[in-house]
Amino acid sequence: MNDFWATINRVIAGAAAYITDERGRVLLVDPNYREYWSFPGGMIDAGEHPAQACAREVAEEVGLEVEVGRLLTVDWVDGVPNVPYPVVTFLFDCGEVASDTPITLQTEELDGYGFFTAEEAARLLRSHAHKRLLAAAAARESGGMSYLAPSHDRLAG
Repeated sequence: MNDFWATINRVIAGAAAYITDERGRVLLVDPNYREYWSFPGGMIDAGEHPAQACAREVAEEVGLEVEVGRLLTVDWVDGVPNVPYPVVTFLFDCGEVASDTPITLQTEELDGYGFFTAEEAARLLRSHAHKRLLAAAAARESGGMSYLAPSHDRLAG
């Protein structure tokens, strides 16, 4: 049986929050350990399911207690530099907060935060994360959900 499990694909699972302000701008954070900005969120710990991880990570990273709503998009990204396995990210609708809501940054990991339009976010996010943002916005608007399939050009930029 051990030989069977050795052949199974391994993935890294993450969960993140799609949070907007009253103007529809998305909340993004600036990690100090990577070049690009990201959604509040992170890796799913052992014993957690994705929604639990999302709530925990948002509380840790930006000090917000959010209600984790419905799943907006699932994204499969392979070929990320320095990451040994594909990454599966669950992006949840965590609602709206006022742009003047106090944010308490996890300074060990984050250098900043802000609310950004989709156009502004395009300059801050990796291309695959920006596509996730656009898919999440469309899913929130339509009431649907999306799966972002892997593509070789998604890591460019």
